[in-house]
Amino acid sequence: MTRFLTRRFVAMILLLFVISFVTFSLFQLGPADPAAAACGQECTPQRIAEARVALGMDKPFLTQYFDYMSGLVGSRTVGAPGSETLCSWPCLGKSFQTNEDVTAIIGRALPYTLSVASGAIVLWSVVGVGLGLLAALRKGRFTDKLVVGAASVGVSLPIPVTGLLLLLFFVSTVHLLPFTTNAITSPFGAAGPGGWFLNYLLPWVALAVLFSAQYIRVTRGNMLETFGEDFMRTARSKGLSRRIIVFKHGARAGITPVVTMLGLDIGTLLGGAVLTEQIFSVPGVGFTAVHAAQAGDLPVTMAITMMAAFFIIVANVVVDATYAVIDPRVRVA
Repeated sequence: MTRFLTRRFVAMILLLFVISFVTFSLFQLGPADPAAAACGQECTPQRIAEARVALGMDKPFLTQYFDYMSGLVGSRTVGAPGSETLCSWPCLGKSFQTNEDVTAIIGRALPYTLSVASGAIVLWSVVGVGLGLLAALRKGRFTDKLVVGAASVGVSLPIPVTGLLLLLFFVSTVHLLPFTTNAITSPFGAAGPGGWFLNYLLPWVALAVLFSAQYIRVTRGNMLETFGEDFMRTARSKGLSRRIIVFKHGARAGITPVVTMLGLDIGTLLGGAVLTEQIFSVPGVGFTAVHAAQAGDLPVTMAITMMAAFFIIVANVVVDATYAVIDPRVRVA
């Protein structure tokens, strides 16, 4: 098992290097000129050239790349010669737009994303698994058809459509919920748990509808397959109660694949959070990434891309390790 995890860890590090190099290369080949963007609208060619030196963009491509990557293992200096400033470890660079440490920008945005993601994960897990289990227990009945129909509608609704419909109805039409503000980052702040809940309820629902629909379908299918297994027939022949048969024997086997699916979805959650944060103007990591990419802010874009890749890869490693524990044959593959 140790050898298996070591291989996965080495592969994770190599993959992060590949992702960082590809992202850095794409940014360099793109049409945006960060020096011109940082210089402003009324800027002379001389000032643009000075900005390129200050941003370190006058150096060869590989030198820029290795300078950036060196900050991941230690501190470094950034800026034009004579006006360098120290970027402390872990140095993800300084924003081309604001000259602020990227770690501070991400640290400020991360609580918003965690607020959006944590509530959405709980909502789609409880609703998706619960309704999927209910549909399996009521197979062929009205409840089953209603849940399956709702899941079919939900899985076909993109996050932007769901978000705009929620805003139109609950905020603009019936005025039942407030528009998301950018001041609440924790249930333990001045607004309290109630204010935090109401503030993020619509983003949670917008993000959870699509995921819940997928979990309903997967849970229902797994549970129906599990109900036909021999060990379930044995449990029934022993005269066990329906509650014990379903929840103690059936749910444990039927929901295991869903747990694996949840691990992967948490790793890829940032993609959905980008759309949700844009629609509801939540200044989280996704919102920051979009604006940084539009402004040609390479350090912020690189840092967020690396962070998202790290979470996705770690989620995959955790899932692989879980599979290896359940099925030892995976360790050999």
